[in-house]
Amino acid sequence: MKKGNRKIFAFILVILIQVSCSDWMEQLPPQGLIREEFWKTKEDVEAVVMGAYISFADMDDLLFKFGEIRADMVKGDINQPDDEQKIMEGNIYPDNTLCAWNMFYKVINDCNDVIKFAPKVQGIDNTFSDYLLYGFLSEAYFMRSLCYFYLVRVYKDVPLVLEPTETDASNVYLPKTNGDEVLVQIRQDLENIRNYATIDGYPTFAETRGRATKASIDALLADIALWTFDYEACISHVQNIEASIKYKLMPSAEWFEIYYPGNSFEGIFEIQYDNNLNHNNKTAGLTAQYSYNYDPSDHALELFAKKYAREMVRGEDASIKKYSESDFIIWKYVGMAPDGETERFGSVANSCNWIVYRYADVLLMKAEALSQLGRFSDALAIINEIRNRADVPPLNIADSKTAYEDAIMDERALELAFEGKRWFDLLRMGRRNNYSRKSKLIEIIIRNVPSTQKRILATKLTNPMGWYLPVYELEMERNKNLVQNPFYNF
Repeated sequence: MKKGNRKIFAFILVILIQVSCSDWMEQLPPQGLIREEFWKTKEDVEAVVMGAYISFADMDDLLFKFGEIRADMVKGDINQPDDEQKIMEGNIYPDNTLCAWNMFYKVINDCNDVIKFAPKVQGIDNTFSDYLLYGFLSEAYFMRSLCYFYLVRVYKDVPLVLEPTETDASNVYLPKTNGDEVLVQIRQDLENIRNYATIDGYPTFAETRGRATKASIDALLADIALWTFDYEACISHVQNIEASIKYKLMPSAEWFEIYYPGNSFEGIFEIQYDNNLNHNNKTAGLTAQYSYNYDPSDHALELFAKKYAREMVRGEDASIKKYSESDFIIWKYVGMAPDGETERFGSVANSCNWIVYRYADVLLMKAEALSQLGRFSDALAIINEIRNRADVPPLNIADSKTAYEDAIMDERALELAFEGKRWFDLLRMGRRNNYSRKSKLIEIIIRNVPSTQKRILATKLTNPMGWYLPVYELEMERNKNLVQNPFYNF
């Protein structure tokens, strides 16, 4: 979080210190202060909205792992935790701690609080205008929908909780809802609230990147539409962002400003961090030279250093850094410049934003949708626009959906490397057209698996339910209404 946000962020931190909880089921606020005593002013509403953002920000490492470690762009190093190594190698069981979903539901519960109680506050606080109320509601619906979109892509079917947990006696032991139904719900929520979201009405530029706007809602709707193969809707939502003329591709010479200092004109929604306020990201700790947690995979090195030898803007010393022939690190989260030399230090060491959506991402979503509709020349124009920004030659692609799918998957791998996108991109490819490219997905998944396990894992993953994580065993014990993903009923 940048300078313009520090006062409000410091205020929210004070609030959160008083109401912090270790479990999403705990009450807000605690210490005997019941909800009726808390929800009195618009500032109370704002505090809980900001709390949802901060709870989501605490998951940046989780979003990195869910989006990357089962794919082919990263590999584990000697300090990779055992549970994460098992996930990466496909040895997944319900006792794996990475399968816990409680942090998502903590954010969801904060959002449910706002959705239920904010309208009631308006009857108490006569300074709480409709404009502010619906602005806060748009933020709550956006964050709740974003959490559910992650949950559906990671677990497939999940409990759909739309009411806050108000007392210990509340019915929070809900069964799972089919993932497709969850997506229908959040899509409807977003479409209903979109018109109330601001375009750029926050006090600072950083807040227009770090809080929900019409563009961030459109980006999420486009992503959901692409995931559900509603290509016309995806194109329409991206066109809304284009029409706003508030976003642009950063010029080649300024590409790394997407990451340092962040909040660029390309950013659509970025989770904010400020080391000065002791609100640090975790991705720097996962990817720094001496962390030995996660490194670029051999496939990533091939993309950046061999096949695309002229990949300068986003390649070596930008997305990755080479120390020796056998020592590479992910540079995006630890560098201050695309030189492979200037590392973040001191007060900015852990301040790199986590970018959920940026302009290049949604343009490539549009290209994918266009190509699946057979509008190949329109798709190619977008792909080559991204490549031109990266200072690499344009592509010529055969007019087939498969050829375009492969080219776009490669382009997204290069442009969005290590940004928590790769696994979901591959999963979307594997699910498309009634799993027609299942074998291609499996081939990619097993790239990073030890050779002795490749055949076993390839056989297991012929069942698409194995592409999703199991319900964590402690959740199964706590909530007897849950049914385990059948793939994990050993």
